Amino acid sequence: MSSSLELLAPAKINLSLDVIARREDGYHLVEMVVQTIDLCDRIVLEETKSSELKLICPHPYVPSGADNLAWQAAALLREEYGHPNLRATITITKNIPVAAGLAGGSTDAAAVLKGLNQLWRLNLPERELTKLALKLGADVPFCLRGGTALARGIGEELTVLPPPPKLWIILFKPNVGISTREVYEAFDEIKVHKRPRTESLLAAICAGDLQGMSGAMANVLESVTFARFPLLQRLKQKALELGATAALMSGSGPTIFALTPDYRRAVTIFNALKHQVEFACATTFKEGY
Repeated sequence: MSSSLELLAPAKINLSLDVIARREDGYHLVEMVVQTIDLCDRIVLEETKSSELKLICPHPYVPSGADNLAWQAAALLREEYGHPNLRATITITKNIPVAAGLAGGSTDAAAVLKGLNQLWRLNLPERELTKLALKLGADVPFCLRGGTALARGIGEELTVLPPPPKLWIILFKPNVGISTREVYEAFDEIKVHKRPRTESLLAAICAGDLQGMSGAMANVLESVTFARFPLLQRLKQKALELGATAALMSGSGPTIFALTPDYRRAVTIFNALKHQVEFACATTFKEGY
C-alpha cells in the first residue's frame, strides 16, 4: 500500500537586490526583497515499498539523482529526522525555466521538505524544516515560506512583509547561460551606480504604493550581467518604453521581469518581446503558505 501527495513549488523574483559585504568565507551578505509568483513546478511524492529514494524529471537539463537539490532535500530529511528505511519517489514537472534566477531548484527542494514531512508523518515544526532548508541553500528557507519577505545575511534572515499591490508580472528569459558564482565574483570589481532604497521600498509595499515601489527598486548585479549580455538591458528598457511601471532583472539573471497593474498593457509587453527570448510568460504574485 502506498500513499502520494502533490504540491506546487512557486518561483521567486527579486523586487530588489543589494550586496552589502563579502564574508571571509567568500559568501556575500545581501539585502533583498523577494517575492513568490504564480509560476510553479509540480511535485508528486509517492511513498513506496519497492525502491530507495528515486527522482524522476523528464527535463533534459535537470539531474535525476543525487546532484538534484530536491533529492538532496529528501535524503537530508531522512538522515536527520527520519529513518533510513523511509522511501519515496519524487516526480518533478518543470514549468520554471532552469538556471533563470527564479529559484527553481530551491523551490523544488523546499516543496520536497514540506511534502515528505507530511507524507512520512514526521510532524516537524516549521523551525526545524527551516534549519534543514538552510543546509541546502540560501534561497530554500524563503521558498519554504513564500510570500513577500526582506532577506538579509546570505538570504536566510527573513522578515515577513505584507503582499504588494496586485500586479501583472511578465517574465522574459533569453537563451543565455549565467554563472551566479561568476557574477558575484565580478561584482566585487565594479563600482555600483544605483542601489535599491530598501527602506523606501518596504514603506511603499506596506502602503500599497506602486509608484513608490518602482522608484525604490534596483538590482546591483545588473551592472555585471548587462555588461556580458546587452540583450537583457535592451529587454528591460523596451519593457519600460512599452509602459511597464517597473522592470528589473531577477537574481543574477538572466530573467527580466516587468510589472504593470493593467492587463492590456501586460499583453502588449508580452506580445512585443516574447519572440526575442527562449521563455516568456505573464503571471501574478503568489502569497505565502
